[in-house]
Amino acid sequence: MDFNDIIRPENKVYSRPRLLTDNITHYCPGCSHGVVHRIIAELLDEMGLEDRTIGIAPVGCAVFAYNYIDVDWIEAAHGRAPALATAASRLNPECLVFTYQGDGDLAAIGTAETIHACNRGENIVIIFINNAIYGMTGGQMAPTTLLGMKTATTPYGRRVDLNGHPLAISPLLAQLDGTCYVTRQSVHTPGAVRKAKAAIKKAFNNALEKRGTSVVEIVSTCNSGWKMTPADSNKWMAEHMFEKYPLGDLKNV
Repeated sequence: MDFNDIIRPENKVYSRPRLLTDNITHYCPGCSHGVVHRIIAELLDEMGLEDRTIGIAPVGCAVFAYNYIDVDWIEAAHGRAPALATAASRLNPECLVFTYQGDGDLAAIGTAETIHACNRGENIVIIFINNAIYGMTGGQMAPTTLLGMKTATTPYGRRVDLNGHPLAISPLLAQLDGTCYVTRQSVHTPGAVRKAKAAIKKAFNNALEKRGTSVVEIVSTCNSGWKMTPADSNKWMAEHMFEKYPLGDLKNV
């Protein structure tokens, strides 16, 4: 085969997304955040949304997301991303506005903002990274931590009598009238990455069409917090996390 045939655009398998910056990321090797960043950057470029996108980055592992995806960003206080996204969307109705939040941010300190933004049906996209742990601050228990799961603050495993039940917040959000699309995806295999990309694209289109709030939960790994290798983290996630947080659409109207 001629070399020119190999490098033709139709034969391209992968290229670096144009909107990803050259900054070295602070994420741990094997972290799911980098894959989701790549998907978002790829979609914004493919959909021609580079100049009319506003991302909201709150506190947590994703606090520096603005360093990696070359669009306009606003930094939110811990848990307040949906409230800030509400203002950004209402003031800039021509823009795509999305939040990028971890489980501690969205489902703990930010529970009220999340629920009320979704209940109002704000034309925003909430991208929710659920790795069942506080990754940035030392591996403490999160609202989504599984029963029996060991963390820095549950060294013998999460217990119902002491710590309560894990919070599956996406089904709660799916019951609200203001949400038009709620889905759970993952990025642990190439097939899962393709499904996650399709889900985020649908969510972006929903926001552009002013259909209400879309929530895309990405069930993710935190191999550093879980004290596992990246490969073992993916296996553990598939064997344990998916039972509590099954993948698929929870609402699609």
